[in-house]
Amino acid sequence: MIGFWLCITLPVNAVNGQTLESQSSKTLAIEQSATQQIESQTFRAEQWGLDLTEWQRYKFLMQGIRGSVSPATLSPIEVLGIHARNSDERRRYAEQWAVMMRDDAERILAFQRAYDDAQRHLFPNGLLIDANALASVAHQGGTENVTWQPDDRVLFFTETQCPHCDAVLERLVSQIKQFGGIDFYLTDVPAGEESRIRDWAVAKQIDPQWVSDHKITLNIDAGAFHQVAVHTGQQSQDLPVLILRREGQLAPLPVSQF
Repeated sequence: MIGFWLCITLPVNAVNGQTLESQSSKTLAIEQSATQQIESQTFRAEQWGLDLTEWQRYKFLMQGIRGSVSPATLSPIEVLGIHARNSDERRRYAEQWAVMMRDDAERILAFQRAYDDAQRHLFPNGLLIDANALASVAHQGGTENVTWQPDDRVLFFTETQCPHCDAVLERLVSQIKQFGGIDFYLTDVPAGEESRIRDWAVAKQIDPQWVSDHKITLNIDAGAFHQVAVHTGQQSQDLPVLILRREGQLAPLPVSQF
């Protein structure tokens, strides 16, 4: 009789032990997952200079109308600033975002300068703009009613203080997803004053990500305008001057299109 009860009890205890062990494993897994999520959120919040409470409020806001009407690239700081609960909070986020954007622009321009130096060092005889190849392009009648191609790039010659240039820039940038990108050349910025390009880019709200991806490049003119415009017949044209680069050839791009 005792042996019979042992046969009954031992399997039952074994099953109960397995159940408790399974439940304990599930609880541990849930706790570990929750801890990992908190650590991940804390890390991401710190990357943006926010605390966990601010990060959670940002995530909550993105679940509402802000997440439906805003692009995915909208930063947490911008979201919190847009939905600031008072003027002090709004100003704090605005200043935080301004500092981050300025710092990022400095990093991007530093890399751009390093990239330009690398091009000159590695390809001393490899001109990106071949003046000899432009003569045959200059008389092809321009590019009226241009239809963008994915690899097209626009050389955009401008100055730091040019309201008309700014209006054209805004309209051109609104189409940037339709073509390869824009290479800006600042004709009134001498070598050694690259910080003026940074300030100009920030003032014009040039997306730093576009610069990082080389969708947009920021350049000192350094004689490029004269080199190109003399062959495209645009040397006497008022700024801005736009030139289309397509398949290795350059042609005038009428400002009137924008």
